[in-house]
Amino acid sequence: MKKILSDTVKKEERDRLPPGQHWIQYPLIYDIVDRLPDWDMDRYRFKVWGEVENPLKLKYRELLELPSARLVADFHCVTRWSVKEIEWEGVPTREILELVKPTRKAKFVFVYCLEGYTTNMPLEFFAKEDSLLAYKMFGEVLPKEHGYPLRLVVPQLYAWKSAKYVWGIELRESDKAGYWEERGYHMLGDPWKEQRYWGD
Repeated sequence: MKKILSDTVKKEERDRLPPGQHWIQYPLIYDIVDRLPDWDMDRYRFKVWGEVENPLKLKYRELLELPSARLVADFHCVTRWSVKEIEWEGVPTREILELVKPTRKAKFVFVYCLEGYTTNMPLEFFAKEDSLLAYKMFGEVLPKEHGYPLRLVVPQLYAWKSAKYVWGIELRESDKAGYWEERGYHMLGDPWKEQRYWGD
């Protein structure tokens, strides 16, 4: 299994913490619903569609059979806390892109989640070497509160872009605001530029 050390970890210690952040020991849990439903994993399908040559639909067990990697990355929340070196395991997003073959029109990604959450990002960030669709965290099956069955991990951006409970990825020609972006959060969310909200 390939091991990926994120650029967020490769930085010099003094440069690893983005401006306005402070370290904590373990990631806090935020959700847009008060209570998470139980997912029916027999019916769960991971789908990729939009500006792709080969739309994809996989059962969860089929997703687990794809080439995997272990990622070690720092994690930066827009609410100003960060956690060092979280270990994730899952399918590199580049593996997914190789399967679906984005068209020349594909410039952005829109992410759909089981509880109704959505988020967006440029395709170039989704396609980075250290972007991962994680199904394990610290060597264990991803805890439900941290995103089971599947969490998108994008260490280069604030953690609201690392969506939990992912079921769908749409490749788009144009950008589209997701759940928090519609509520005033930045369309990109680069921690090192402190892109927290519209106008930052």
